[in-house]
Amino acid sequence: MEVIVDCDTGIDDAFALMYLTAHPQVTIVAAGSIWGNVPAAPAALNTLRVLELCGAGGVPVAVGAATPLAKAFIPYDGVHGADGLGNTGQPAPAGGPAAGSAAEQLVRLAREHPGRLTVVATGPLTNVALAHLLEPRLSTLLNRVVVMGGAVDAPGNVTALAEANIWGDPEAAKLVLNSGLAVTLVGLDVTMGVLLEEEALRVRRDRSAAGAFASAVAKQYFDFYEPRTLRRAAPPHDLVAAVLAVEPELATYDQATVEVLTSDDTARGKTVVDRRSWADRTGPVSVARTVDAERILRTWMDALDSLP
Repeated sequence: MEVIVDCDTGIDDAFALMYLTAHPQVTIVAAGSIWGNVPAAPAALNTLRVLELCGAGGVPVAVGAATPLAKAFIPYDGVHGADGLGNTGQPAPAGGPAAGSAAEQLVRLAREHPGRLTVVATGPLTNVALAHLLEPRLSTLLNRVVVMGGAVDAPGNVTALAEANIWGDPEAAKLVLNSGLAVTLVGLDVTMGVLLEEEALRVRRDRSAAGAFASAVAKQYFDFYEPRTLRRAAPPHDLVAAVLAVEPELATYDQATVEVLTSDDTARGKTVVDRRSWADRTGPVSVARTVDAERILRTWMDALDSLP
């Protein structure tokens, strides 16, 4: 399986990258950074750091969009720390970003590998939207786009109605979800039901460099979520999307048409599926509805244990 990762590398993005590099049937062809947990340029450096830690330092990482398509964005750095990696002061990566933008890189690789690439998008969808605008045939060139984003029936996590990645650039999300691309939407409806315990990482702290890194960067994440989960446990949202990109059988899905609200009110960024009995049930988006949380966490731990 050939994958392009589009990410705003914070803590759970890092876990997603670690899982994908560890999986024996996955080849990360390239990565692109996007603003979100941190600005796009630091996100690219974080991506390089994680890939190098996992022995995948040769993967090209292009810097992506610095802003949303339409409106200014207020960063939310309290979740992942100011550096995106739990304020742990990770060393600079040995390599630097690739030439060109993330959207241009995505279009070029899609043209070079038609029908073969799966995009795993764990940040706002600005880069994917820009790639579609650059190449209107993108829906025929990509295999699938797996998106961590949305809250269909679950509450939002930035507003009462909206999930962070979709809320950050709802215009981009609306474009992508209505573009004809084959999209799998992995939203808060399933990711909030997968809780990673701090203890599971702590016991791996001394086993490997990857285990030490995961345990260190996650402290900030558990600090943020403890008042919400009432224990030292947190939902690794982006990791769930990455696992389902490779092992889709670990979830169930509805086929639907998904709309994104772009109004300038409290509904901005809400993802909406038509639940009326006569509505079309054959829409282009696969919406994850239930998930095998235990197997996803076991898969993650197996991946972590296999890393150097």
